[in-house]
Amino acid sequence: MPPVVIAALAVGSALLVVAELGTRRWMRRRMRYAVWPPGLRLEVRQDPAVFPEMEPRVRFEVNADGERGGEVCRNEAGLYRILVAGGSSVECFALDQATSWPGALERLLNAPDMCGAFSSGAGRIRRVHVGNIGHSGVGAADLDLILERVLPQYGRLDAIVIMVAASTVYHWLEDGAPPASPPSVVPESMLFACHPGQPFGWTPREWALVEAARRLRRLWLHPVEVKERAGAWLVAGRKMRRDAKQIRSTVPDPSTVLAHFEHHFRRLLHRALDHADRVLVVRQPWFEKDYTPDEAARFWHGGVGRPWKEQVSEYFSLELINRLLGLVDGRVADVANELGVPHLNVRNLLSEGLRHYYDHDHFTPEGAAVVAHAVASALTRRGPEAPQCRAGAAVEAVT
Repeated sequence: MPPVVIAALAVGSALLVVAELGTRRWMRRRMRYAVWPPGLRLEVRQDPAVFPEMEPRVRFEVNADGERGGEVCRNEAGLYRILVAGGSSVECFALDQATSWPGALERLLNAPDMCGAFSSGAGRIRRVHVGNIGHSGVGAADLDLILERVLPQYGRLDAIVIMVAASTVYHWLEDGAPPASPPSVVPESMLFACHPGQPFGWTPREWALVEAARRLRRLWLHPVEVKERAGAWLVAGRKMRRDAKQIRSTVPDPSTVLAHFEHHFRRLLHRALDHADRVLVVRQPWFEKDYTPDEAARFWHGGVGRPWKEQVSEYFSLELINRLLGLVDGRVADVANELGVPHLNVRNLLSEGLRHYYDHDHFTPEGAAVVAHAVASALTRRGPEAPQCRAGAAVEAVT
């Protein structure tokens, strides 16, 4: 090889290394935390045999801030900005952008007769934006960390809506309900699609230059990624529960789990209160009744292990799961009352079984619409004039 070619290759390689190292340094200094990849456009195609009540195709679109939702102009006059956070019941991965309850909430709050129900120190409200950073598997400890990382990036928000509970219980059960042990938590690297500590390597796929190009392509060109047969694993997941070799009806004393949940739930509410003018807790509902065989056949939760990636043969009874969720829900109400945060109970509104839930915890389009209307109603009632609900009322707003 001629010396001039060797020299050119050496110079080119050196420049590439310099550019790569510079990009890594820039990305680590400037990269924001984001739950979802900014600019993501996803088309989810669902198997109607798995989701007969659901839309066969749904859109999942992420804005530049890593929220499922529309874009935000930070200096937009009259913008009322709401952030919704929690686990999979907030994420609504199986629902279309507009059908998910945060998406439906935004549509309801932008109705001509609704914007006037809000007040803001910035003046007249012209538009309400709802950004959704819900993510599957997020429990109280995980959401505590998410809010710690992302809220300082926003400045001041007009409102934050929180719905979290079930994943804390399920993580503990997945671990086998170990006595006097808190549930496992999601690693930080799995909570954020983008974060300053993202690792890089020296194969081309691991280069910071390639990652930067990938992100710019998403943000500028908005390519649509297609996910075929989403949720197909549920067929096996439901069968595993149905064919379980053992159903456990007891667990050790759950006090450690409840204390763990309460500690992190209190901390995340304090974080929300520090960054928003209003905070609303929506107590996470679940599907509980004397189940018909068809209803019970839809459930896959409560296994010792993770049925979406491994074989599971041991499960906890639905009655036990419901009792544990009730205990956590009690802590949600207690902490919210202690901190003076309004909380909303929508369980009695979601009373139509598989019309409202497609499994034990997740909403159908009709169920999501019920939640959206209840949250919209709660957000448009303010302070001491918000009505106190009678004992047993379906929707409860405690101030």
